[in-house]
Amino acid sequence: MHVLITGMNGFAGTALCELLTAETPWSLIGVSRSAPEGASHERVAWAKLDLGDAEGVTRLMQREKPDAIVHLAGQAHVPTSWADPWGTFEINVRSQLHLFQGVLAAKLSPRILVITSNEIYGAPRDAQELPFRETRLPCPNNPYAVSKVAADAMALQYYCSHKLDVLVARPFNHTGPKQNGRFVVPDFARQVAEIEAGKREPVMRVGNMSAQRDYTDVRDIARAYLALLRHGKSGETYNVCSGTPRSIQSILDHMLQLSSAQIRVETDPSKFRVVDTPISYGDNSKIRQATGWQPQIPFEQTIADILNEWRGEF
Repeated sequence: MHVLITGMNGFAGTALCELLTAETPWSLIGVSRSAPEGASHERVAWAKLDLGDAEGVTRLMQREKPDAIVHLAGQAHVPTSWADPWGTFEINVRSQLHLFQGVLAAKLSPRILVITSNEIYGAPRDAQELPFRETRLPCPNNPYAVSKVAADAMALQYYCSHKLDVLVARPFNHTGPKQNGRFVVPDFARQVAEIEAGKREPVMRVGNMSAQRDYTDVRDIARAYLALLRHGKSGETYNVCSGTPRSIQSILDHMLQLSSAQIRVETDPSKFRVVDTPISYGDNSKIRQATGWQPQIPFEQTIADILNEWRGEF
């Protein structure tokens, strides 16, 4: 099987590439505007391409003829979407449109796994709406979420109108080694590691600590994507989540327990979102029933792995 992965050099893409090279005989072609020069594995190749180039995407499809596509590329940072809402929408929607149109132009019929986001659900109106299930209507409350609602709907449209073999994963929050320091958990780890190394004063600056999120290790998220490629049903959407809400405060508390440094915590208003969701967690029964997937890595291990990775930077 030949699998094309957009954004394979990103956070989840890297984890998925490592999983597929380790556990399958498949060949992989990664697509990115900043594709690395060399391949990390003999079954991995790269195509340097801006997915905004419709003709380039069609040529890529005609050349590679993938058996499966995992669409991960996009702008995934919610605060950035507030600063550049149109850029976020354009990147996240146009790239997917060009992939679908390129598949049709090349007369291919690959399995296509589209990755959207739990952000499409927005905030619950009452406790009865939790945990979020796939049947819950979208209620986006930030520009990134709006772009993912469009991507989600587009996937269903191309399944209905063109009979493409498309399915959708809606991952909830995920973290782990190699995540960009802009995100909250690696941001905590970076600050702790800097303090331990004497690179900054023993003060951590944090945002909204009361928010509760459903976190899964990115390595388990990659396993979910593989399970969906193998066993997911066309035209369906699947939550990918642990089903357990965790407060941001509890994550920080655990990380501080792993450090011997004496650290003071201060609130930084610049780290608060324009609009925040107080609590979000999902029901993962649909993906469990369809594929047998469930998270395997304890969250405590995830936190320790992230902190140790950042300690190695200083």
